Amino acid sequence: MASEAQSISAPPAHRQTVLHDGKRYTTVQEGLAYILVPESTDEEKKLRPDQGVREVFYNPIQQFNRDLTVLAIKAYGKERIEQKQVAKQRRSNKFAEQKRKRKEQLDGERPAKAPKLSDDAAADGQTNGATVTIADSAMVDAKEEETESGAAVPPVENGAGEAADAEAETSKDKNALPFTILDALSASGLRALRYAHEIPFVTSVTSNDLLQSAVESIKINVEHNKLESKIRISHDDAIAHMYSLIAKELRQRDAKGKPVKSEKYDVIDLDPYGTAAPFLDAAVQAVRDDGGLLCVTCTDSGVWASNGYPEKCYSLYGGVPLKGWYSHEVGLRLVLHAIESSAAKYGLAIEPLLSLSIDFYVRIFVRIRKSPASVKFQGGKNMVVYSCDQGCGAWTTQLLMKNKAAQNKKGSGVFYKHGFAHAPTTNSSCEHCGSTMHLAGPMYAGRIHSPDFVRNVLAELQEAPTEIYGTTDRIEGMLQTALEEILLSPEEEAAKEKQAEAAKEGKKDAAAQEAELAAVDPYPFYFHPAKLSGTLSCVTPPEDPIKGALKGLGYRVTRSHCKPGSIKTDAPWSVIWHVMREWVRQRAPVKEENIKPGSAGYRLLRLGEKKADAPEPTENGAAEQNKASEPEVVFDEKLGRDPEKKKLVRYQQNPRENWGPLNRAKGH
Repeated sequence: MASEAQSISAPPAHRQTVLHDGKRYTTVQEGLAYILVPESTDEEKKLRPDQGVREVFYNPIQQFNRDLTVLAIKAYGKERIEQKQVAKQRRSNKFAEQKRKRKEQLDGERPAKAPKLSDDAAADGQTNGATVTIADSAMVDAKEEETESGAAVPPVENGAGEAADAEAETSKDKNALPFTILDALSASGLRALRYAHEIPFVTSVTSNDLLQSAVESIKINVEHNKLESKIRISHDDAIAHMYSLIAKELRQRDAKGKPVKSEKYDVIDLDPYGTAAPFLDAAVQAVRDDGGLLCVTCTDSGVWASNGYPEKCYSLYGGVPLKGWYSHEVGLRLVLHAIESSAAKYGLAIEPLLSLSIDFYVRIFVRIRKSPASVKFQGGKNMVVYSCDQGCGAWTTQLLMKNKAAQNKKGSGVFYKHGFAHAPTTNSSCEHCGSTMHLAGPMYAGRIHSPDFVRNVLAELQEAPTEIYGTTDRIEGMLQTALEEILLSPEEEAAKEKQAEAAKEGKKDAAAQEAELAAVDPYPFYFHPAKLSGTLSCVTPPEDPIKGALKGLGYRVTRSHCKPGSIKTDAPWSVIWHVMREWVRQRAPVKEENIKPGSAGYRLLRLGEKKADAPEPTENGAAEQNKASEPEVVFDEKLGRDPEKKKLVRYQQNPRENWGPLNRAKGH
């Protein structure tokens, strides 16, 4: 028996039935938000989840994406609000000082003894040849004061005190410091609802969609959630909406020629069905350029994480994808390259805060700042990759330019020169197995995570109630893995130490900041022992012995968040293949007749070497021990084992059949 239907004005609750305009809906809760999903017909109920055509697009699989984004915006927003408060206090102090000086100047210009005025003249505020009223004083002060965006503060008119007090009280209720978010492709409005409900310092969320049916869905969801005061509904093309803000700011200027109060957003969230590439140019300009946050999702992994559509990948992201085990990190770097290229032409620099490959999509958080000086480093922070994709899988990177530190003339500091890079970094054939190398990129070569930001999000996670955030275990596991995969170079570690020392003294180390700006990731990508074993036709080694062997040789080892079983290391490929050869020799011998002559595995195992070319046996009779250039390998499982005490959910297991992006919602 169907439950009794309630009106849309009823308090929202999970699984309630709502009747609105003659249509029945079921309320679905996620976080603190509730959305109304039209009840399915008998015919639609027979379809699989991936086959159904929905009027409202809701995919519960992406709750992880939404939970993570709420926590990331919280972590970012707290720092952002603190910066706004500091800036506001600085302006307040400046205005107070200007007002004090102005008062002293006026006091100095007054006559030593003012003539006695009649009672009527005194009441009118008349002096010797001049009239000074309260309104005039307020007007002078207002000309000096400016709002956060540079617009003049209007004076308080006589008789308008009560209205001003009421407006101030309203402003206080809505939060004195504005923090605005654009949900550019809102669909049902679920993201906008969650942001308005769960982020306490948000003052306004714009929920935008092009489809009329989606806008109608957003309206009833906003009404059902009682969020009309916080959510602004926009029926517009997302690109047009963002460009309209840019055009308005460019056209409208005050009397001094400065831009009027900016309407750009503190946060812009792009979560399209497919690629976000068409929206990037508008988004990097419509987000605030003093440190605004841009959140980007791209679900077209078949384009940026495979070799099936290289021409499509190049047209969307400006780079060529790669065939290989590490293609998902390549995809992250291709999308970052596209964002950076879109921003750089406007003098905007990006700072990747968190870049994750999740299931069938990527989710990226970047900070945008106006900094033409930082943009100059872009050429030296992008690279192409030479990949032995048809052979052993080894790779070599090639920076497009180089950012080189040089001493200034006084010798008291450094500055960076931006010049050409040496090329090539490899031959056309792989140095390890002799197979043909293929070219991929250009793609972003810098760090894809900010350790400080990841820690801040993890701190937010500790305070997140599990009944609201249903994916906390997975968020913790993935963020912890992302934090661990950062392997800093010795130069970066030195720069970090200098910055920390300067921060303790309340100073900034400019040289260390520039060094961090110029830094690239010297150890991108990862490898998978199972793939290496497939090349050698041997038994796959467990992770711990391989990690222990690399650590025993003095190299650092971690994992990648992109793939389970992956290994990231600062060991070169020559060492990795030496370890794998030793695995075959010590633990997993292979039958030579099963390995095709001339193949990558045949060359890597050196099966083609003639006995005459082999080193002569020593008196001890061991030819292998005469290879002094290759160090001894010990597969120490204890050394390779992770010391973690807490068991983490680092990688998602498919929760059900037909698990994926689902079909897009219908509408015109």
